[in-house]
Amino acid sequence: MTRTNPSSATASPAASSPDLPASGGLCAIHQPNLFPRLTTLAKLFAADTWIVLDDVQFARRDYQHRTRLATLGAPDRTKWLSIPTHLPQGRQTSIRETLIADPGLARRRTTAMLRQYYGASPHWPAIAQALEPVAAAFGSGRTAAVAEASARSLLNLLGWKGRILRSSELPARPGRSQKLADLAAAAGTHTYLCGTGGMKYLDEDPFTAQAITVVPFRAPTTRIWSSGGQVSALWTLATLGPAALADRLGALSGAQAELESAA
Repeated sequence: MTRTNPSSATASPAASSPDLPASGGLCAIHQPNLFPRLTTLAKLFAADTWIVLDDVQFARRDYQHRTRLATLGAPDRTKWLSIPTHLPQGRQTSIRETLIADPGLARRRTTAMLRQYYGASPHWPAIAQALEPVAAAFGSGRTAAVAEASARSLLNLLGWKGRILRSSELPARPGRSQKLADLAAAAGTHTYLCGTGGMKYLDEDPFTAQAITVVPFRAPTTRIWSSGGQVSALWTLATLGPAALADRLGALSGAQAELESAA
């Protein structure tokens, strides 16, 4: 599976390259999640391109501004970490338009809570260093910037070499499935990696019309994955360490690459 170098923390390739060249590979489209869950992180890690879905409506009950932290040694003990978020346009506010209510206070509370939960891990020094861009992102005042930075930092720590684009910078028609198909096509990819939730509603016709194959992404459900759909991947990262987790995700990515080849 061919990968390109990741984009910088401040610019997206979509912003500088209106006419994106065909790149092929697997494409994942997902909203920016704050310190994403293991299943979400695994899907992004398996992709060659992550399109950040930042121009859809913000949902307070989703994971764009919050995540569940699990206690080291006791993953069944969890607590929400949330970024207080203001919606300038009310319920119609898009994810990229959301604002942090008090960026300075939110940054201090977030860094303190992460250290409280994972500071005792032998892998904490590496994790803390990797998360420095997340603390810096609070300076933007935007919830989406922090959420994207949190996922980007975890991917970088695990050695992911894909590229990140943003839906707000790519052409796409309305309609849930049509939009996703157009985004994948605009990014020059030929395979869309779809999570189990998305497969329940996805209409594959818009993808077929643009010669894009839809491949389902299914994560394991046992051992470290048993809580992978509920708690942040930070718990697994602090428990196993970056190298061990990268190996696990790499093996899962290899399985996805085989599915792509067989499609």
